[in-house]
Amino acid sequence: MSEGTGFRVNGAVQAAERMTIVELLRRLGADPPPRFVAVAVNGSVVRRDAWAATEVAPGDEIEIVRPLQGG
Repeated sequence: MSEGTGFRVNGAVQAAERMTIVELLRRLGADPPPRFVAVAVNGSVVRRDAWAATEVAPGDEIEIVRPLQGG
């Protein structure tokens, strides 16, 4: 993905401006962020206590994973 096109969240292109993981989750409607969520940026899992300080930027690939219920 080129710098000018934004970043990808679970495969979908999102806004092009820099923001923290917490800001991204708020933008996606998760405020406060759900308790059981994992976030990876460019293939590396980011610890929850680092979300407020970790920025995502154009060109990044973000995966947000939530556990599924069922059996």
